[in-house]
Amino acid sequence: MENPFQLNYTDHVDTDLVKLAVSGDKKALQNLIIRHQVFIYNLALKMTKSVEDAEDLTQEVFIKAITALTKFEGKSKFRTWLYRITVNHFLNTKNSKAKLQTQDFETYFDSIDKIPNHTLTTNEENDLADSIEEIRINCTAGMLLCLDREQRMIYILGEMFEIDHNLGSEILGISAGNFRIRLMRARQDLYNWMNERCGLVNKANPCRCAKKTRANIAAGFVDPDNLVFNTRYKKKIYEVSEHNALSISNTIEDLNKDIFQQHPLQEPVTSQKIVEQIFNNDFIKLILNT
Repeated sequence: MENPFQLNYTDHVDTDLVKLAVSGDKKALQNLIIRHQVFIYNLALKMTKSVEDAEDLTQEVFIKAITALTKFEGKSKFRTWLYRITVNHFLNTKNSKAKLQTQDFETYFDSIDKIPNHTLTTNEENDLADSIEEIRINCTAGMLLCLDREQRMIYILGEMFEIDHNLGSEILGISAGNFRIRLMRARQDLYNWMNERCGLVNKANPCRCAKKTRANIAAGFVDPDNLVFNTRYKKKIYEVSEHNALSISNTIEDLNKDIFQQHPLQEPVTSQKIVEQIFNNDFIKLILNT
C-alpha cells in the first residue's frame, strides 16, 4: 500500500480516480477511499485513542469529502485537499468524541503511578509479551491526549509520520515556519514530561510497562485474548514515515520519537464495513443516484 505522506506518492492515480468517481464510477470511488482509509483511520486513532471514535471519524471525513468532491478543482494535490478536510474535521468537530478532549499531563502520569506494580519473572514477561506491548502502546497513546488538539495533530503528522513541513503547513493552512515552531513546542511539552516520569525514556524513572501488566489485566484494562492496539497491523509507523527507518541517534528527542513511531499502523476493525456504511449513507446514495 502506498504511503500518501511520501514525496514519491503517485498523485496522478488519485487524480484519475477522482475524475472517474465524479462521473459516477462507484468502483473508482471505493478505490479512492481504500487508498486513504488506513492513514485517516490511524490519524483518528492517535487523536482519540478509541477504535470506535476513530472509525466514526473516518466515516464522517469521507462522507464530507465525497459530498464536496465535485468542488475539487485540482488546484492542489487530492491528498492535500482530503487531509485538509480531515484535519479541519478532527480539530473542529463538535461531536461528542470524549477522547478528543485534552487531558492534563500531571493528572495522567499520577493515574499511571497509582496502578500497582508487580515484578514479573522472565518466563512471565515472555508469556505476557503481547500484553506488555499493548500497555506500552496504550499508555504512550494516552500521553498524546495530554497535548491540545492542534499540538496533537501536528505531532502525529510531523513527528510520527515525519511528513514534510511544507506539506504539513499546507494541510493545516499555516506557514512552514509556523508548523515547525508548533511542532517544536509539542515535542518539548511531551518530551519534558516523559523524561520526568516515563521509564521508557529515562531509566531513573520507576514506571515500567511490564510491572503494570498484572494490575491492568486484573482491572480489565487489558484483555490478553482481545488486544485493542497491538493487533491488526502489518507495519509499524516508522516503516511508512518519510525516512522509513528508526533514527540511529541517541538524543532524548529521537528516543522519544522512536517510542511513538513503533506504534502499529493499524487496519480498521471493520475496514470493508466503513466503506459499506459510507455507500449506504442516504446523502451519498442521493449523490450517486442509487
